[in-house]
Amino acid sequence: MKSVKKIISFSAIVIAFVSCSSCETKVEKQPDIKVVVDEKPPVPFLDYSIVTTLPHDPTAFTEGLLFHDNKLFESTGSPDNMPELKSVLGIVDMKTGKLDAKVELDKKAYPFGEGMVILNGKIYQVTYKEQTGFIYDAKTFKKIGQFNYANKEGWGLTTDGTHIIMSDGTNNLTYFDAEMKPVKTLAVNENGYAADALNELEFIKGFIYANIYTTGYVVKIDPKTGNVVAKINFTPINYDMRNLNPNALEMNGIAYDSIADKIYVTGKLWPKMFEVKFAH
Repeated sequence: MKSVKKIISFSAIVIAFVSCSSCETKVEKQPDIKVVVDEKPPVPFLDYSIVTTLPHDPTAFTEGLLFHDNKLFESTGSPDNMPELKSVLGIVDMKTGKLDAKVELDKKAYPFGEGMVILNGKIYQVTYKEQTGFIYDAKTFKKIGQFNYANKEGWGLTTDGTHIIMSDGTNNLTYFDAEMKPVKTLAVNENGYAADALNELEFIKGFIYANIYTTGYVVKIDPKTGNVVAKINFTPINYDMRNLNPNALEMNGIAYDSIADKIYVTGKLWPKMFEVKFAH
């Protein structure tokens, strides 16, 4: 019986093989798969022109620049490798470029002053690594307050009229209320990538403009999204200033005169300041 079962089984396999070999092989056609790569266009550059060239104090290591009440305010830093420099805050004589210092930081306690902003009649100034800032009366320059912040470093300051906005060398901008209490953090990105090294800031017609540390570039930031929507290449001016003053460093300073609708730029140890014009 075992031999009969084997024969039957073998016959069944042969029949099945013959049947299947006579069948047509049907391959179901798969739909075409299209891979869509979201390639965002590069951020556009804004053209600019130089309207006027003005003098600037070549010993001013610019960290903050702004217009208020038809006056140009400037704050400076004092790097360790330049012991002759001081961290001061004051008003610039635009005819001579001379900075009339009204405040000077104690270099032993606060070696490096950084950006500043004016809101509600008060000047706010931050320091580089001490996580400490100061508040002065905008008319008398008398110190009226002091504050601390959690950011490891303080760099640039500006305001949207309600909040104080601070950069800290990363791609983050921290919003504070008038009491310097943190409100929110805005992450700044260019085509999905972190836009690091944001430095001196200015708020112009609904957008934040930021110098990029060690470069001649300025980025235009949409505060609603954090996206960089345009860039400005001031590198040629940067090179010119370094040729005039071998000690000059990168561009760092944007000031907007909202009354006259004029924009001024300068840099660290630059001998000149420029009124520039671009679409804004």
